[in-house]
Amino acid sequence: MVSVYEVITDRIIELLEKGSVPWHRPWGGADKHPKNLVSGREYRGINVFMLSAGGYQSPWWLSYKQAKERGGNVKMGERGYPVVYWNWFNTRDDETGKNEKRPFLRYYTLFNVVQCEGIDYPLTRATVQDFAPLEVCERIISEMPKPPRIEHGRERACYESYSDTVRMPPRESFDSPESYYNVLFHELTHSTGHKSRLARPGILEASVFGSQRYSKEELVAEMGAAFLCGHTGIENTVIDNSASYIASWLGRLRNDSRLVVHAAGQAQKATDYILNKKQGGEDEVLNVPEEA
Repeated sequence: MVSVYEVITDRIIELLEKGSVPWHRPWGGADKHPKNLVSGREYRGINVFMLSAGGYQSPWWLSYKQAKERGGNVKMGERGYPVVYWNWFNTRDDETGKNEKRPFLRYYTLFNVVQCEGIDYPLTRATVQDFAPLEVCERIISEMPKPPRIEHGRERACYESYSDTVRMPPRESFDSPESYYNVLFHELTHSTGHKSRLARPGILEASVFGSQRYSKEELVAEMGAAFLCGHTGIENTVIDNSASYIASWLGRLRNDSRLVVHAAGQAQKATDYILNKKQGGEDEVLNVPEEA
């Protein structure tokens, strides 16, 4: 049997591979602390990180059983989040012959209310920041050739290749305009892999999480975002997070220097596409064939 420690450790590793601080997101609700919908109790310790990593605006969580008991259900295909708790078992000390209670760690799975249907829950209003659009960033977005559709008001930031859509949380819910554009540049870099643009394998072909292709595509997207932030002059605000995000992938891929070089070349191509620049130049050596 897989131990609880292994379950939690594997999930944390998985989350860390998505970024340096996966439980921090630059957007959120007025109250981000995760709570159980039924009991109202706040989760503590490692569970705060495990649940916050989901990136949901609502702080309310419940188990599959609790969802059923409240007349609802978990949506098909939704993935739960493990939380841990201590329990006790009785044991007998062979040397002393005394009965003792010893703690052991257990876990169960929770779902955010957004992952459920048919359940009433208190609505959490997103924290509204004064959002001042940055002209230089807006110009890049508006002038991108054949851009994807961009939709706001979502729980999470992502790029959907099948619909060619970038989905973003509300602009006003981000910590700063720079944080917003950094995330948007990341997703726009993903979108350049669409078949109508650069047709990058990391987007065209299904990739298993943690695979070489998945890792490379994430590295491409964050490098592309870093390039675009540098181009617009907002890199000093977001560079620490971007650099450590990239470092987390480089740590995983440090034994594959060729992959890092390929990713940098693909990121440059993606940046050039978004900026509508002619590709080529002295760095063209980075754009080696995929299987070279």
